[in-house]
Amino acid sequence: MARALASGRGSVFTPSDFLDLAERPTVDQALSRLASSGKLRRLSRGLYDLPKLHLRLGQLSPDPDDVARALARETGSKVQVAGARAAHLLGLTTQVPAQTNYLTDGPSRRVALGKRVVDLRHASPKHLILPGNAAGTIVQALRHLGPTRADDVAQIAARSLSVTDKKRLAASVRQAPAWMRPALLEITAVGPEDGPK
Repeated sequence: MARALASGRGSVFTPSDFLDLAERPTVDQALSRLASSGKLRRLSRGLYDLPKLHLRLGQLSPDPDDVARALARETGSKVQVAGARAAHLLGLTTQVPAQTNYLTDGPSRRVALGKRVVDLRHASPKHLILPGNAAGTIVQALRHLGPTRADDVAQIAARSLSVTDKKRLAASVRQAPAWMRPALLEITAVGPEDGPK
């Protein structure tokens, strides 16, 4: 409980986050007891949080990104936001998706959080470009919106990505589908205001 409190309200955990303290059965039992007593909230099998509290609304739902990262830690895998959420994070759509999709190199898993769903889907390396990185979010937004909105994505990404992320993206362009490459190359062109390449 001390570790959960130190992580702060809104933190999401799996048993693997505590395996340096005790063996798995002991950790499972301790988490179960803390959930039964209301100190932690059980979100799904093997998934807990220390919920944020609102004066009128009570316990708030966890952030989908925190849930996805916790599930990825559990399996030692990488995760990348995808689909409509990637586009939303860049301000390319105002629609907040009820289902938040992520790509992962680990196992697929789906978690319902009230009316919201966090969906991790196993993806091949060619679909999982720069996972967990701002440049990876750009690639997924571009994939979601398609060629017709490629210029919009490129304009936002060229302004928002750091020089380091642009370099990472440039090194990964060949992994992307052919239709996506011109937009990615446009994004990775470092302008004078960005400093040296």
